[in-house]
Amino acid sequence: MINSKFTIKKLLKTKNTIKIQWNDKKISNFDFLWLRDNCPSVEHPHARHRMFNILDVSEKIYPRKYHLNNKGNLEILWSEGQHHSCYSSNWLRKNCYTIKNEKKYVTPYKKWDSKFSDNLKIVTIDYKEIIKNNKGLLKWLEQLNIFGLSIVKNAPTKKNSALKLINKISHIRETFFKTPFEVINIPKPNNTAYTSYGLRNHTDLPYYEYAPGYQFLHCLINNAKGGESSIVDGFAVADYLKKNDPEVFKILLNTHVKFKDNDYTQNTIRVFHSPLITLNKDLDYKDIRFSIATMAALDIEPKKMSKFYRAYRKFASLVHHKKFSVNFKLKPGDIFCFNNRRVLHGRKEYDPNSGHRHLQGYYLDRDELISRINYLKKIEF
Repeated sequence: MINSKFTIKKLLKTKNTIKIQWNDKKISNFDFLWLRDNCPSVEHPHARHRMFNILDVSEKIYPRKYHLNNKGNLEILWSEGQHHSCYSSNWLRKNCYTIKNEKKYVTPYKKWDSKFSDNLKIVTIDYKEIIKNNKGLLKWLEQLNIFGLSIVKNAPTKKNSALKLINKISHIRETFFKTPFEVINIPKPNNTAYTSYGLRNHTDLPYYEYAPGYQFLHCLINNAKGGESSIVDGFAVADYLKKNDPEVFKILLNTHVKFKDNDYTQNTIRVFHSPLITLNKDLDYKDIRFSIATMAALDIEPKKMSKFYRAYRKFASLVHHKKFSVNFKLKPGDIFCFNNRRVLHGRKEYDPNSGHRHLQGYYLDRDELISRINYLKKIEF
């Protein structure tokens, strides 16, 4: 919430803006069209959607009259439509894009490498703590957002029981693997996860335009020899390359590669092009897409192919390097939760004749988790 100590000291109309000087000497400039577009009276009281159409006014609209009222709020009578607007000083300060764009971006992510093996308790939480109340739920979600992973302990081992936990966030993301998908050794598998072979570190479903944001692997049984899980922070690997091999980083950032899935059980062929690393609007890390198994025959322009393969091999070697890898074995009642577009995961080969290994898997979209955090923390935008 904006502190009420912020009050408007002075108003000035310029050619295209209302300029505000605040009592703490900060300056805001509000574009005329921005102010008209954001008039508080245009929001539907229940739907909370903007009802105003920006095309209903011209680009030449301006405040015919403007002043501070006795509550210190800005009032404007517009040059078109005889429309009156009133903006609270708190709202203007909170939404001031002049001041917001002066602030330095701070990443919400804490990156990690192999040393994190000794600190997994930081991202470990008991099932009952999450189920008990929103305080525990928020603690879990912030582990997932900040570190990209969390290990829930002591969950029930009944089939489909992880849904109760995941639904504390939101609805699941359905894929052609169904929900939950059964991670067991089966004959004629449509995915190598459904075998006892080792799996190279990867992100799931990179051939989807919008790959699932979070994955939850619920361990029901795991008494076979082998099968240890491995994880790597893809953001940490990308950051290492950015600092130590910027040429490789740039190639991975700017080269669209092709992922493909041709599942024999489906009547679809999924193909999607994307760089292995993508950034968000603040130039922070957004997505990692990496899967040797589902990389299609590349169709990069010829002069870039050899450079890309050099970069690709470098990235592949790092996401399997002991410098970045964390290894552990899931126990019955563990739910391994992670950001599928950040954390690469894999497993060691296991002996299916030595015992049983059965995980149930679920997906959830990343924006569902982020929006739940916003709600629980009462974040206003």
